[in-house]
Amino acid sequence: MRDPYEVLGVDRKASPSDIKTAYRRLAKKLHPDANKNDPKAATRFSELNAAHELLGDEDKRKAFDRGEIDAEGKPRFQGFGQGGFGQGGFGGAGPGAGYGADSNFESFHFGPEGFTRTTRRGRGGGAGAGGGSFGGFEDILKEAFGAAARGRGGAGSTFEQEDFGIGADVHAALTITLPEAAKGVTERLHLPTGKDVDVKIPAGITEGQQVRLKGQGMAGQAGSGDVLITISIAPHPLFKLEGNDVRLDLPITLYEAALGAKVRVPTLDKPVEITIPPWTSSGRTFRLKGKGFPAKGLHGDLLATVRITLPDKGDPELEALMKKWQADKPYDPRNDM
Repeated sequence: MRDPYEVLGVDRKASPSDIKTAYRRLAKKLHPDANKNDPKAATRFSELNAAHELLGDEDKRKAFDRGEIDAEGKPRFQGFGQGGFGQGGFGGAGPGAGYGADSNFESFHFGPEGFTRTTRRGRGGGAGAGGGSFGGFEDILKEAFGAAARGRGGAGSTFEQEDFGIGADVHAALTITLPEAAKGVTERLHLPTGKDVDVKIPAGITEGQQVRLKGQGMAGQAGSGDVLITISIAPHPLFKLEGNDVRLDLPITLYEAALGAKVRVPTLDKPVEITIPPWTSSGRTFRLKGKGFPAKGLHGDLLATVRITLPDKGDPELEALMKKWQADKPYDPRNDM
């Protein structure tokens, strides 16, 4: 995989906020749903997710910058230290060490119980000049794999299996409508991994929240990662969310404002009817209790603000009436301004 900084298009000194912003921008641009005719879209989006998974995690980013892990998050081998393969063989015991009759031989296995070590003695039954041949192999593993190897030292040490092959988490984005966010919905989503899943969105979810699909991410030897879906709420043509309250501009006619009327008001659920009293001015707001957005078992309110709307086309009779009214009954609504 390419350098994650290059994938996200950010500098190595970029702040966490810069990284998050770059990821969101590219996620919208590279999402497979937005590039359905591009067969490589899923691959590029998966690479973007992997880069964000590494650089978005402070510890992983520091480990990568120090050269301890590669661009895929895998540990880099750090070498065997000064003992190495030089004098004294693997154990660093000095000249004469090796595989003589008195040497010890150790074999290592990785199974359900983790790493285990078995020691076999040479023909002479002694410890040999190497003092244990591969002495401290667990320490070498710790040095090579860093924090990923959680051995406790000594023969028979175990390492958590998931640290040597757990699958990666996959990040995806999903946009829903405001009514869907309020009531909850099940959406079909095409993942960067290439498969389709049904995603259940709970009622009351908000912008930027995530839905986790356990075990649906990239597969690894020790299991699969998760899918993390970031929710976006599309702008609504009628409603505007303010906390848990929902605002709505309610157009009414000139005669409804003057004479009063019962009018139908849309909500996030189903329409309701309210009474507009006579002589209602434009800008007056009516509060509909409990018709707003849900949160923690409670609902906000719907705030409907009246907007008096004239006919689309001019009307000679209305114009004549207004001229007569202007002449006979003038008034100034701005006299206090």
